[in-house]
Amino acid sequence: MMKNRLFYWIVLCVVVIETTPVTRAEATAVTAKPLDYSLVITGGELLEGVYPDAHTHFIVRALRSLGCRCVSSVLVDDNREDIQQACRFSTNRAALVIVTGGLGPTPNDITRQTLSEFTGIPLTESPELLDVLGKRFQQSKDQLPPNLRRQTKVPVRGGYLKNSLGTAAGLVFEMGSAAIVALPGPPKELQPMVTDELAPWLRQRFGVRDWGSTLTLRFVGVGQSVIDQTIKDHVVIAPDVIVTSLFDGSRVDFFFALPGNQPEDRARLRRLAEGVGEHLSDSLYAQDATSLEEVVAKLMRAQGDSLVLVEIGSGGSLSVALGGGKSGALRLTGTYVAPNESAMARVLQMASATEAPSVSRQSSLETMVLRASQLTGGKWAVAVGSIEPDPTGGRQVALVIKRPDGQVVRRTVKLPNAGEIVGRTLATQILGQLWKQLR
Repeated sequence: MMKNRLFYWIVLCVVVIETTPVTRAEATAVTAKPLDYSLVITGGELLEGVYPDAHTHFIVRALRSLGCRCVSSVLVDDNREDIQQACRFSTNRAALVIVTGGLGPTPNDITRQTLSEFTGIPLTESPELLDVLGKRFQQSKDQLPPNLRRQTKVPVRGGYLKNSLGTAAGLVFEMGSAAIVALPGPPKELQPMVTDELAPWLRQRFGVRDWGSTLTLRFVGVGQSVIDQTIKDHVVIAPDVIVTSLFDGSRVDFFFALPGNQPEDRARLRRLAEGVGEHLSDSLYAQDATSLEEVVAKLMRAQGDSLVLVEIGSGGSLSVALGGGKSGALRLTGTYVAPNESAMARVLQMASATEAPSVSRQSSLETMVLRASQLTGGKWAVAVGSIEPDPTGGRQVALVIKRPDGQVVRRTVKLPNAGEIVGRTLATQILGQLWKQLR
């Protein structure tokens, strides 16, 4: 009997996700055929309700368009016995088992060694991964800390999947006619690895089909249920169109897919996008995989305007999201980060009167946003206040946006009560408000 902290369920609904076609020469001649697989999702924080399990949702959607069928998904703690018990259950159901999480450098990242023990396949250090890790941290292999260097160990039978956004490569354990694939836990690493690395490997190893026609519609500032109901009320969805959605940090993505990838299939999805846009254009910020941060930065650059940020409750997250040194990011004229309004007033060299009890929080933020704009020449300016309780028992943040025409826009952003979801929600809602103003 499985432990109380080990839960499993059979996935009855299968869906798809938008992705970019991936091609490899060795996979082009493979004949497509269906493939059953099982999922093992690791993470004690998932069992404690700190985060929802988004991996099952994403992977099932992504691989469904390749003709793959998820027959079970098991959620377990970061525990050797539980992981191996879940793998025994899963390998009895399918020839392919995908395990997520536990490949990082911390002591509770035990998936690598646990799967090695379970499969009986030893691990060996990969010279290629060691070289990649050394270049990433600008250190020789002998200088790399043991916990980081451990991530270069891969199965001697199987190999690894490249990780373009992190240090933990995916692992492939070959077991004759079956295989276990381990993927990193962070979604920003797992998701591109599934589309760019796992999918080509599945075509070569199991002969799954190529991607079909897909469409992604990305929304902000509107709930998932509202979008779903609006589409049902106003847009005709043909029976062969597979529809699914994903909610993450106040952002909602809807995915539409057709099995075929002919011009007429792509034209049908374009018409569908036009129909949705007619009724949800105020919330639809992208019709592809472009992020909200990229959309805001692109609009700002296109208008030739400059932006200064005054961050208290957001703790610098907007500066990272819009700047952060990424290619194509927005060049900010200035960023100011402080733990509270009083400290921010000192940073901006403002008169102490802004801290007086008679000055409202919105008025104080408005003074700060105008001061920051004056100091830096930023035509656009955004000020984010402290996180405060709201009258309903939740939490909220005051937001002030100064436009190039001198107009000042005031908003109040509602927040969840705990966890990293607060940071993601706050950044998303502020970016959503800025996007609407830029439009």
